[in-house]
Amino acid sequence: MRHTWLKPATALALVFAAQPAAALDEAPMLAEQVAAGTLPPVEERLPENPRVIDVANSIGQYGGTWHRAFKGPSDRWGPTKLMEERVLRAVMDADQNISYVPGWVESYEANEDSTVFTFTLRKGHRWSDGAPVTTRDVKFWYDDVFNNREIMPAVPALYTAAGEPMVLDIVDDHTFTVTFAAPYPLFLTVLAKESTGKPGLDRPGFIEPFHYLKDFHPTYADEAKLAAVMEKHGAKKWTDLWGSKGQVQAWWFNPDMPVLTAWRVATPPPADTVVMERNPYYYGVDAEGNQLPYIDRVEHRLFQDTEALNLMAVQGEIDLQQRHLNANDFTLFKENEAAGDYEVVTWTKASTWTIYPNLNTPDETLRALFDDKRVREALNIAIDRETINELSFSGLGEARQAGPVSGSPFFDAELEKAGTVWDPDRANALLDEAGLTERDSDGFRLRPDGKRLTLVIETRHNPLLSVLELVQADWAEIGVEALVRNLDRTLVQQHVETGEFELVLDNFDRSSIITADPVRFLGRYGFAHNYFKWWSSAGNNGIEPPADHPIRDVWAAWEAAQSAGSLDEANGHAQDMVSVFRDNLWTIGLIGETPAIFVKSNQVENFPAGLIDDDALRGIGLAQAAQFYFKQN
Repeated sequence: MRHTWLKPATALALVFAAQPAAALDEAPMLAEQVAAGTLPPVEERLPENPRVIDVANSIGQYGGTWHRAFKGPSDRWGPTKLMEERVLRAVMDADQNISYVPGWVESYEANEDSTVFTFTLRKGHRWSDGAPVTTRDVKFWYDDVFNNREIMPAVPALYTAAGEPMVLDIVDDHTFTVTFAAPYPLFLTVLAKESTGKPGLDRPGFIEPFHYLKDFHPTYADEAKLAAVMEKHGAKKWTDLWGSKGQVQAWWFNPDMPVLTAWRVATPPPADTVVMERNPYYYGVDAEGNQLPYIDRVEHRLFQDTEALNLMAVQGEIDLQQRHLNANDFTLFKENEAAGDYEVVTWTKASTWTIYPNLNTPDETLRALFDDKRVREALNIAIDRETINELSFSGLGEARQAGPVSGSPFFDAELEKAGTVWDPDRANALLDEAGLTERDSDGFRLRPDGKRLTLVIETRHNPLLSVLELVQADWAEIGVEALVRNLDRTLVQQHVETGEFELVLDNFDRSSIITADPVRFLGRYGFAHNYFKWWSSAGNNGIEPPADHPIRDVWAAWEAAQSAGSLDEANGHAQDMVSVFRDNLWTIGLIGETPAIFVKSNQVENFPAGLIDDDALRGIGLAQAAQFYFKQN
């Protein structure tokens, strides 16, 4: 399976949004509020230069409620990716070229050596509560969030160059600069992925609503009032009010939190139906000057398991959704298109289902085994991926190793096939060579400490249990016992964060423009998370790897990419990072490049087919949900 969809621009140039071509217009529900005197006119709610968002097919119609499903309070990324706003964002044109355009900033530019980046805000832009958006909000984020070690214990490595954190300076009410100690030509690429431009999540965003959040920050808040808020929410310390789980700063939980997004939460979790309503101050318009979004409301209905979600989909209760739908249910969805009054639309997933052996597992014996490439290779080649593809993915994917997907400028054909050729005889020989020659009465190999070689695989992906059953059977053939633990997402993430797991099955994503988010290659979220924490915190957290460990070569390649003198040089160092990853075979890639399955109501318009589903491109966000609309009868 080969794709040629990814043709990124060779440089990130200065981009300005066009002025709307016609007089401004608004949704009827907002016009009614204007007429009643409860909302200012649309001309006063939009910035002087609103962002013009291209529609996929046609100028839309206002109205309607978008029905989708979610798994509970921890499933915030589904709703988030529908609408998150960033400093700049990726867009894909009709020829599938990727470029970057300003988001909530009006413009951006870099100096000649990519050490200073200048951003200009949109004059007249307002938060969802009507308060002005200015660089005071940027200063607050930088001084009191980014540089506050109680909120952000360490500066994210992606916001450093030559080991030094970025420096943000305020020029005037609408202009700020970001300066690095060394050239950083990849910064804008990283920024499009890592900056949410959206408060209340867990990544740097460059902006927070100072007028609102100052009352919940000890630098500015009344001590007694802050203590009362903490008591109300059961917070042990003030920072518990902040972050992705904070009951104040997280947009997902707090309807009063001012936002920049097309919709804002009106009924938050833990409600069984979470409701988002249009933001009357959203800064985006279509080419005819109609304020977006077209759709009035988004409702997220709670579901418990895959079977329940699939039933909702085939009965026509889902207007548009891909999250939690699985490629192995493709036939089910296709067979019910007419009955459910929907169509199945596919994108390409830039990811690979992967088992990550944990190089930092607390079990010292297993840690030594996982650090032995012969063991990792044996576990790889013992797996019959073609059978997994046919039985669990209806043959829709391809057997491949974790790494850049085909079509990516960083694609490595040798890496794609590394460890994927089924060869149980060689797998047995490699384990013997690694010293695992003794077996117990059931035929399972014994570890050097005499215990049975049993590997526990954790996953939060219930639909993939059939995959792990096949892996169990394949590994049993080479004398390795595998046990599967199907756990809640939050618990799996906790284990990964602390390094207290043996193996985990998850996606190896962010595999298109890897320079936008290289963390999978750097060890984060998987095979060496505690090593990554040590590196990214400059030794303040995590576990230091041995001096000769090859993970240091990956980090060195990325550091060289960050400080390269040009984009071409940076991309070359990123390719070196991929090569080190390939040569060490740290992961057990299984099946990748499967289709992303969207169930789309026949009433939904402007949803494009054939785009790329990748976290680095922000998933469904690449399609710009604000321009979706319902055909009105």
